[in-house]
Amino acid sequence: MPPFPTTPLTRLTTPSNSPIHALTFSSGSGQYLLTGSSDRSIRLYNPNTSRIIQTYSAHGYEVLDLAVSRDNARFVSVGGDKTVFLWDVESGVSVRRFTGHTGRVEGCAFGGEGGEGSGESVVVTGGRDGTVRVWDVRAKGKEVMVLREAGDAVSSVVVGDGIILAGSVDGRVRCYDLAAGKAEVDCLGASVVSLSLGGDGESYLAGTLGGKLRLMDRRSGGCLQTFRDDDFKNEEYRVRSTLAQVDGVAVCGGEDGRVVVWDVLSGEVRERLWHTEKGERGDGGKRGVVSAVAWNGVREQWASAGGDGTVVVWGAGE
Repeated sequence: MPPFPTTPLTRLTTPSNSPIHALTFSSGSGQYLLTGSSDRSIRLYNPNTSRIIQTYSAHGYEVLDLAVSRDNARFVSVGGDKTVFLWDVESGVSVRRFTGHTGRVEGCAFGGEGGEGSGESVVVTGGRDGTVRVWDVRAKGKEVMVLREAGDAVSSVVVGDGIILAGSVDGRVRCYDLAAGKAEVDCLGASVVSLSLGGDGESYLAGTLGGKLRLMDRRSGGCLQTFRDDDFKNEEYRVRSTLAQVDGVAVCGGEDGRVVVWDVLSGEVRERLWHTEKGERGDGGKRGVVSAVAWNGVREQWASAGGDGTVVVWGAGE
């Protein structure tokens, strides 16, 4: 396996210095970065120039999750105002607004017939009201499905080929097989705060409160690998993890300003990195949390975003 990139290339800062909750690269080559923060704004950055290309404003509360369409023409955002926004990237205008959640919306993903990115005719969202909702992006405000099995807030959703995975604070991950019309449940025993689907669609990475990540076999429900470390803390806040390097490593930020990288096969820690500029341990509050990480497989780069209002783009050193 190639070395994991550990050199900070760029540090991006929100003008308001507000905590960042959501982070994603653009699709394809991952040339741009999209962030959502507690100041209610979404920003599109060019990491190469550290320039803000566009700011998107419509949310009435903090932005909690983002998803970008495969053609980069649209993205969806959700947050504390219980509303799902579908945006046109170029014009900066929200072209659809979906309402129906009765609590803040925690997660979102594009989907459609044939799986994620194939048509992308629907948006899937999960919220604090314990529901997963499916919206038809071609029909104004049309809700096509509501899934109510969760016993508590739905913190994260991902979409695969004919399936929806939903992680909940009730400690369970529910896999909805849309073709078969059934749901299977994996019980992880602690509140689920993050989900990342493996490239083959057969496994997923789940992050839970208590400072533990698990790589799960989607079909059998078995745990393939467990990731933990004394320097990895996730006791209170929602942090987003991801699989990277063709599912060879698991990456997650913690609550003290650090990011930990594990080898998937061995479960051993490969890297411990400081997101904070001076390499100082966070104070345990929101500003010390590394809330999200995102991987760019084309450029072999990744990014971390934190409660300190910054995004760090990482790559290979010279």
